[in-house]
Amino acid sequence: MAGQTDTETAGVIARPPLLFLAAFLIGFVLDRLLRLPFPVLGAWIIGGSLILIGFALFAAGIRNFMRAETPVPTNEPTRVLVTTGIHGWTRNPIYLGMFLIYVGIGVAAQNIWILVLTLPLAILIRYGVVAREEAYLERRFGDAYRDYRQTVRRWL
Repeated sequence: MAGQTDTETAGVIARPPLLFLAAFLIGFVLDRLLRLPFPVLGAWIIGGSLILIGFALFAAGIRNFMRAETPVPTNEPTRVLVTTGIHGWTRNPIYLGMFLIYVGIGVAAQNIWILVLTLPLAILIRYGVVAREEAYLERRFGDAYRDYRQTVRRWL
């Protein structure tokens, strides 16, 4: 693990919760400026279901990190490669949960702008956060991370 120290981090472009929050704020402002129709029956049921599923994934990912005694925030060094529990099914359960919560709120609020911003947000998270985390984990854990990456999908 040459060139890597215990203080090295993934160097993501911004903390992911802040990126989601920014997208929410932009979506709500755009909705106030230019309200677009949202013809979805049962928006509260669909949105609420997505929020619940997202929260379950998010909580399971956080719980795995806490059990492994490795920090969740991206600005702290990872101590352990977590590969069991929900992380044995998806490499990014926390971000997947955040996306489901984000989309669920957009549907429940009947805010088309939040849904439109999902794609740019996904691109930003994928390349500005996840790609940097993956490179960091490969530097930090080498073959163990490469093996994990080969057996567990990034999202689903």
